[in-house]
Amino acid sequence: MKKKIALIFGITGQDGYYLSDLLLNKNYKVHGVKRRSSSVPTKRIEKYLNNKNFFIHYGDITDTSSIQNLVEKIKPTEIYNLAAQSHVGVSFFTPLYTANVNAIGVLSILEAIKNTNHKIKFYQAGTSEMFGKTISKIQNENTNFNPQSPYGTAKVFAHHITKNYRDAYNLFASNGILFNHESPMRGENFVTKKIISSLTKISLGLQKKLILGNLYAKRDWGHAKDYVEAIHKILQQKKPDDYVISTGKEYTIKEFVNMTAKLLKLKIKWRGKGLKEIAIDANGKTIISVSKVYYRPLEVDYLKGDSAKAKKNLKWQSKININELIREMIDFELQSLA
Repeated sequence: MKKKIALIFGITGQDGYYLSDLLLNKNYKVHGVKRRSSSVPTKRIEKYLNNKNFFIHYGDITDTSSIQNLVEKIKPTEIYNLAAQSHVGVSFFTPLYTANVNAIGVLSILEAIKNTNHKIKFYQAGTSEMFGKTISKIQNENTNFNPQSPYGTAKVFAHHITKNYRDAYNLFASNGILFNHESPMRGENFVTKKIISSLTKISLGLQKKLILGNLYAKRDWGHAKDYVEAIHKILQQKKPDDYVISTGKEYTIKEFVNMTAKLLKLKIKWRGKGLKEIAIDANGKTIISVSKVYYRPLEVDYLKGDSAKAKKNLKWQSKININELIREMIDFELQSLA
């Protein structure tokens, strides 16, 4: 049987790391795309570089010609688009760049598939941020989108253009609406990584204080390793479709902090309200405070996913609970500091 060939945009990110591992174990040939830069952003995927079935190519999702050339050269059977300007807060400062990467870049991939080979299966990475300020207590594939950031808005375009090309050109193009998913491979500027990295260092006396934004935003957090299994399953279906991928459980930022502190055996007490809310340690020192700097211009207060469709059609559900996720992230942090 001929090997499947995967082309992954966003190979150097968290999901690219776990998806590469999954596909290589399934005997795929894996081709990844990374931007040429003065730095070498391949730290996550270094362990795959000597694998005979793993290949890295230079390219840019904002460069239509490079995308077209890669698709023609590699002749993939499956394309996974994980590439994005993926930080919600940053999207307010770089809205044009965010739109070019997260929206127009997706259109460029779809055009390359349309112009090259209609049989290529395409996966587009969506996000719960597309739901934004929603009145629904739990969000599924039929919930209306109401994005509250340039990031979420660009992702809504990507979602709809994927569906449009699926219908207009009979492409196998599917969307995964993934809720927050974390891991030890998470980038430093994401709040879960920031919390775990800072509290681990504070527990070891290597850092004095953690400053956060909205403590009461609720999120549905899962493990990236679980979620890439769903991503792969989406492209193995007989027909293309769209799926919400989530745990169905939500926690506030403050609850995430408390769970992390408990696992680190770091005793904290909360005092004050609003921007004056702080957490003190056993010695009465303020180790956590709140700053308006870390609030978004528009806040998304509540996100919780309903993955009943994925459970039924994909036979998928999350396995790793939030405490196991946090424990794994803490252990990784401790190893990196050793």
